Amino acid sequence: MDLSLDQQLRALVRDVPDFPKPGILFRDLSPLMRDPRAWRLVVEGLAAKVESHRPELIVGIEARGFLVGNALAFAMDRGFVPVRKPGKLPGPVEAIDYSLEYGSDRLEIQEDALAGAPRVLIIDDLLATGGTAAACASLVEKAGGVVCGYGFVAELTELSGRNRLQKNLPIEALISY
Repeated sequence: MDLSLDQQLRALVRDVPDFPKPGILFRDLSPLMRDPRAWRLVVEGLAAKVESHRPELIVGIEARGFLVGNALAFAMDRGFVPVRKPGKLPGPVEAIDYSLEYGSDRLEIQEDALAGAPRVLIIDDLLATGGTAAACASLVEKAGGVVCGYGFVAELTELSGRNRLQKNLPIEALISY
């Protein structure tokens, strides 16, 4: 019997109880990246799910979104644009401040990264509460891009992150918990 992609990948994800603090069950996706066969399944699986959204650029959210986003951009023959924490990008930047459950943060993108209003797919490793991905979408639009969808390796459905993202856009995840 063949296992579904979700089952194959889920079998490699490591559950780490009480990390980073008591009461949290951390879904460690690192084993997927260490296993070349699994990593290929991740990249090819995401590419298959998002190709129909016709992205022109892949935007990856720091830090693990860089790993997933770069691999996906390469596989899809698209460019990659990083969205970073403050002070990490040279030259003029666009920035957005956003709230988290435990405080606030800021994301930045190079001012000219989205010239020409490209269709942008936002990529990260995990969709939890959706706050960072929603802030990234606002930043992409502020910088002149057009968000055409979101892609994640895994989604923690009990945290309802989808509800914070733009309702009319596709949200793809390979694994759902």
